[in-house]
Amino acid sequence: MSKAPLSILKIGGKIIEQPEVLEQVLYSFSQLKGPKILVHGGGKRASQLGQQLGIAAQMIEGRRVTDAATLEIVTMVYAGLYNKKLVALLQAKNCNAIGMSGADGNIIQAHKRQGWEHDYGFAGDIDKINTTAIQRLLEAAFTPVFCAITHDKKGQLLNTNADTIAAQVAQAMASFYEVSLYLCLDFNGVLLDPKDATSIIAHLNIEAYQRYQQKGIISGGMIPKLDNAFDTIKAGVSSVKICGPDSIMTGGTILS
Repeated sequence: MSKAPLSILKIGGKIIEQPEVLEQVLYSFSQLKGPKILVHGGGKRASQLGQQLGIAAQMIEGRRVTDAATLEIVTMVYAGLYNKKLVALLQAKNCNAIGMSGADGNIIQAHKRQGWEHDYGFAGDIDKINTTAIQRLLEAAFTPVFCAITHDKKGQLLNTNADTIAAQVAQAMASFYEVSLYLCLDFNGVLLDPKDATSIIAHLNIEAYQRYQQKGIISGGMIPKLDNAFDTIKAGVSSVKICGPDSIMTGGTILS
């Protein structure tokens, strides 16, 4: 028996900050057939709000340190301002969205990151996805919009990377649906030449990815994103697309 399709789109804070781009992305998302899930970040706005409040962002090797004050800020931005903004915009497109954190419905349970060389504060690593709750929402024709806040089931909220949430939700739901994961970036796919936005690699398998990586064609921040993306394919996700605002529906880089 074939599985029903499920689309999961992840967007970052840079897209949310650009009204025209966000409008384009959400329109494309609303046009995807069948049940769907949106996952979003918002680190840039959280850093800006922190500065306004006199709380500087602390980063270690590109990862945010979430102390108690920062946790309050990211919760306000992710679970409040950005989450509800996205829900309202999707409702305007007749997409019946419902905004959620990982604590709502005990959907995403995590633990405070431990055992790392550095202390990242209230950063959360995922333990469990409540697939039953997500299925019930989808069956009721809701479109869940997940922010990057999880919880530990002991009353503590945690800050969890949105890419990780999208990947983990996709893997968990792959047992029940034919999952297509869309990772929406500022550019329209994986590029052969970072200076040429048109040099998109249409299809990328693990062997080609490793060759491009060895040659330095794919480097920097794309490496962890692609590593995670290929891990989701190994875990049973049907398809993964690296895309941009213009290539959600057509184009982008298809991973296999």
